[in-house]
Amino acid sequence: MKLIMPDPLPLKSFSDPVQAWEYVCEIYDRNTSFIRDHLLNLTRGKVPPGKIRALYPKVQVLSTSFQQNASSRLAYGFLHSPGLYQTTLTQPKLFHKYLIENFSLILKNHGAQIEVGQSDTPIPLHFAVDPKERVEGDTLLDIGVPLRDLFDVPDLAHVDDEIANGTFIPPAGGPYPLAAFTGPRVDYSLHRLNHYTGTTPEHFQNFVIFTNYQFYIEEFTRLAHQWMADGHEFYESFIEPGNVITNNARIGGATEGVHPVRQPQMPAYHLTAPNGRGITMINIGVGPSNAKTATDHIAVLRPHAWLMLGHCAGLRNSQSLGDYVLAHGYVREDHVLDDDLPVTVPIPALAEIQVALQEAVEEITHLEGLEAKAIMRTGTVFTIDNRNWELRDQSEIIRRLSQSRAIALDMESATIAANGFRFRVPYGTLLCVSDKPLHGELKLPGMASDFYRTQVNRHLLIGLKAMEILRNQPIERLHSRKLRSFAETAFQ
Repeated sequence: MKLIMPDPLPLKSFSDPVQAWEYVCEIYDRNTSFIRDHLLNLTRGKVPPGKIRALYPKVQVLSTSFQQNASSRLAYGFLHSPGLYQTTLTQPKLFHKYLIENFSLILKNHGAQIEVGQSDTPIPLHFAVDPKERVEGDTLLDIGVPLRDLFDVPDLAHVDDEIANGTFIPPAGGPYPLAAFTGPRVDYSLHRLNHYTGTTPEHFQNFVIFTNYQFYIEEFTRLAHQWMADGHEFYESFIEPGNVITNNARIGGATEGVHPVRQPQMPAYHLTAPNGRGITMINIGVGPSNAKTATDHIAVLRPHAWLMLGHCAGLRNSQSLGDYVLAHGYVREDHVLDDDLPVTVPIPALAEIQVALQEAVEEITHLEGLEAKAIMRTGTVFTIDNRNWELRDQSEIIRRLSQSRAIALDMESATIAANGFRFRVPYGTLLCVSDKPLHGELKLPGMASDFYRTQVNRHLLIGLKAMEILRNQPIERLHSRKLRSFAETAFQ
């Protein structure tokens, strides 16, 4: 079949980051509209005489020198070697602030020009259609022609994580990757996020809390509604699955949207603030597979930090139910990332996150020094993929727990930290001891209810306070060199 494409748009050079972003928007809007218009015609019975194709916008920069104006302390925003750097882009309006900041850094640090044009990568039909748009499927089935004959569909060759994993080998002199994620990879995750979390990507904030218990979500929701009713001075709205929006009383307090009939698999809730400086909280459920799924997709939004806030098994007799565990190391027996990040790679604790969590514990509990250490222990968290690990040979598992010096065991924390390391997203873990299986200290039904009622609120407040501390730090301090490798992409 012949290709039916829009008229080509030229490659243009820019020294102004805003103008470069505007041209990316022009290309993206024109090309996605081209695909959607032909899809609309198809629903009306008009079959095109060929295959519809439109291309992603691309941005590229040519560096001719090793010279940089970048500070040696800066972890991103510079090109590591002379050569050509490229990436495809998608959803430029969603990434408005992010793209302009990264364009600005490259222009400042290298004095080069940014070139914007069309790539050679087709935009799949599925990624050109807004997830909120309803497509008349019955009409498309009636035409008798497979959609794959008429439109490009997602190609897994364009959505792998070779760049982020550090396994992509570019040709000498480039093109080197300019960003960790290509346009198709970003689109794939944006559509998955809408499906898994029940909220659209534009609502996600730059500070993300993951939890493995619904109790935390219920308390977060209660607190958020209270803040909206009271006219909280910082947060502007609270968004729940189904994109149900409750606005702050100081800006009208209106509520819009309808709650879904069924909850999504990993429901997300967003306390929004200007420039995405609010907090997103997601119940990922139990297990490393869910933890990987959530973080694989949220990473494309380039958050400034994510935390794991949940329950764990305490492994030391000196711990009490309700004590906190601040992870400074991880034993990775989750196995879901073994093919992406070798288990031999250490996952370091990040000082900025650790300090923020410790300060938050002290501020919320009103305890300091030795008194704070009495309820919070710093140590290694052992993450396992077998929920019923207790039913295995006890001598074998206890030996490994002891050799690792682990003080807590869970099923998500190491996965979230390892994916933070892999995707260059600052990470941290603060867990709450909910039982001590090695010591026969399990919660009875009544005890469990009391435990959750008394502990969840304080633990959540600590997580929220830690995020407040982190967002008040310079972003370049959070995105430190600890997460960067030898030849990194310029985009943060």
